[in-house]
Amino acid sequence: MTATDSPVIQVHGLVKRFGLKTVLRRLDFEARQGEFVALLGPNGAGKTTFLRILASLSRPGKGQVRVAGYALPREAAAVRRRLGVVSHQPLLYGDLTAEENLLFYGRLYAVPEPTVRMEEVLRVVGLYRRRGDLVRTYSRGMQQRLAIARAILHDPEVLLLDEPYTGLDQDASAMLDEVLQRVAAQGRTVVMTSHDLSRIAGLASRFDVLARGSIAASVSRDEIADAQLLDFYRQAVAAAAEVRA
Repeated sequence: MTATDSPVIQVHGLVKRFGLKTVLRRLDFEARQGEFVALLGPNGAGKTTFLRILASLSRPGKGQVRVAGYALPREAAAVRRRLGVVSHQPLLYGDLTAEENLLFYGRLYAVPEPTVRMEEVLRVVGLYRRRGDLVRTYSRGMQQRLAIARAILHDPEVLLLDEPYTGLDQDASAMLDEVLQRVAAQGRTVVMTSHDLSRIAGLASRFDVLARGSIAASVSRDEIADAQLLDFYRQAVAAAAEVRA
């Protein structure tokens, strides 16, 4: 399914400061239904902070933020029901099994037939055979797989992923590719940060470069060849550095 003109995420004039440090500087951003936006940028550019604000895990300092038609932070509860989030923290309970974790989140999100859906997503991420094991016995990669299962359990409208390939081996990375392609084909809106340009080049429909606290450049997949993505990224970061110098 292709993107429509319906804005699912709308951000205008977003500012976020931590003490005297300004992380996001009047950032403007929009993602439409069905868009898969790759958010690129150097370390410290504000990518994780931005995703945490979209996920209602951090409050904006100034500016307007709307997700799925709801304003943040005022309508955070309504936004969370429509989001799937994969962050650096797996947000899992180590003393529960994979089944128990997903059934807990299934009840939390009022998932229809939660047991059936739980088994389905565990098969998708390749953890069905380990479903009865405590999560604290899982490797980092397995916990990341389960975090992905949790994020897609309730079939969210919007999926936010912050470096989701961290800790995944080649098989698990290929599994995540397949999950993301499936989610995007269903018309979901995806925003993902990644440093792996070669992998994300084949997934995203748009590439935004976040540098110096704002979107420095944006290009659609149709406008750029995969081989040109690295040069596009480097030029955008360099131009942003010159503006702020």
